[in-house]
Amino acid sequence: MAFSFIMKRKYLIIIISLLINLLYSQNTVGIITNENDAYNGYTLFAPNNSNSTYLINNCGERVHEWITNTPPGNSVYLLENGDLLKAGRVANNDISFGGVGGKIEKYNWDGDLIWEYIYSTNLVSQHHDIYPLPNGNILMLAVTTITEIDAIEAGRDPNLISESKLYNEQILELEPTGTNTANIIWEWNFKDHLIQDIDPAKSNYGVVADNPQLLNINFLNNNNVNPNWLHINSIQYNEDLDQIILSSRLMSEIYIIDHSTTTAEAAAHTGGTYGKGGDILYRWGNPQAYNRGSATDRVLFGQHFPHWIEDGLTDAGKIIIFNNGNSRGYSSIDIINPPTSSPGFYLTTSDAYGPNSAEWIYSDPTPSNFFSAILSSATRLENGNTLICDGDSGYFFEIDPSNNIVWEYINPDSNTGILSQGDTPIANFVFRATKYPTDYVAFTGRDLTPSSPIELNPNIDNCNILSVDDYSYINTPKIKVHPNPTMDFITIESKSLVHLITLYDIYGKKVKEIKNQKSINLKDMKVGVYIARISTNNNETFIKKIIKK
Repeated sequence: MAFSFIMKRKYLIIIISLLINLLYSQNTVGIITNENDAYNGYTLFAPNNSNSTYLINNCGERVHEWITNTPPGNSVYLLENGDLLKAGRVANNDISFGGVGGKIEKYNWDGDLIWEYIYSTNLVSQHHDIYPLPNGNILMLAVTTITEIDAIEAGRDPNLISESKLYNEQILELEPTGTNTANIIWEWNFKDHLIQDIDPAKSNYGVVADNPQLLNINFLNNNNVNPNWLHINSIQYNEDLDQIILSSRLMSEIYIIDHSTTTAEAAAHTGGTYGKGGDILYRWGNPQAYNRGSATDRVLFGQHFPHWIEDGLTDAGKIIIFNNGNSRGYSSIDIINPPTSSPGFYLTTSDAYGPNSAEWIYSDPTPSNFFSAILSSATRLENGNTLICDGDSGYFFEIDPSNNIVWEYINPDSNTGILSQGDTPIANFVFRATKYPTDYVAFTGRDLTPSSPIELNPNIDNCNILSVDDYSYINTPKIKVHPNPTMDFITIESKSLVHLITLYDIYGKKVKEIKNQKSINLKDMKVGVYIARISTNNNETFIKKIIKK
């Protein structure tokens, strides 16, 4: 099954990997592309079935590695003091869906375990995500088990119960204490914010469409009956709003809730006022979930990692989402700007929550070429680029504001061990990738001397890292190709004289060669993806993906 996920869109990656032998001699794992327009930073990731968490530079060299006690369960964060905060995976025979972790670990920069907290029994488990709060506390996403009797009392249709239980999704705020304990200082549960319209005798009976601040306990979004009916896969936080955003993969919805409440207020209803309080403040992605739309109005499909874009970045304050695209067959990166009356107060009408669609969307020009059925993330970077983690292939790529791919890396740490250069990457899943700037405070005073790449028999001979003095290249790249995509001509904009342009198709066959010109006419070429190798009189070589439409 994992193989089928990858092969749906990975042949193109492998083909392009082979083409990049022009610079990297047939690299199939590790660094594939590193252009001057790439954001110069360090990328943190934890392969799904590895005990290692890696920090790499733009050439794929390790600048740091933590060897931890458990594989991820699933997210990792590099804190400002240099500690690694990580969800860990422990065995749990009673709760075993994808993403279950059960443990939180904290390691210092030197790799010493300095704190751990286990939240894993036959009835509860941490899973997927955690979030480090500014005050040093930690938000933890978990499931708790509701018995069949209690589920029916909560309005669940008895025909929609399997394994004699139902999972409630829960958020706990932990205050770490000692080396392996924590105080639970705040709590929020979906089970306190449910509605149903099948049993008038139950206290939460009501009209679903009139109560979008509540979750319909009997809506399954055409999924199979399963205790894990929501599958929340992400929890992120906005300090300015003091709000939390959640992602339900199976409902294809995102939710925003209030964090400024007490635990008692978090369990209470807001009465449909859509202000602060325990109920859902905002939801988006699938209005049929609250009877204000149909299947044709659905815009999210098994998404991951919705979060607010940080201040100072392009589209700051808006929400960016990796929209996996399950059931439509391709992935996209979507950015939305929820309508508000004032910051943190979301507008709604008798229709669905707005907006009707994303205001910015990235997808591949041939959409099915970019598809990750599970996992995955996307984040804005300081230079306006976007880092994308295609999780089910361990493929990270960075696009510039014109959607050109300027950096590519394929995780070589797979389920079967460390891959060698030339191997076909399979089962090298990664939940999320994060790129930190070189001046991130955690790096102050740290030894970041690069060591070898992760893969065996690496090849990075022609890869260069921008120095601080070279940082101007980010805003003033040495070379641009435009328009791209194009129907006829592409023009090369370069400070140096262009000596040679060689064009290859996606199978590696040379299809055109132009000398001493800065443009190519593609009018007679077939529609598709091409790779241009551009050489200048300064012995510089650039690789650009060209799309003929």
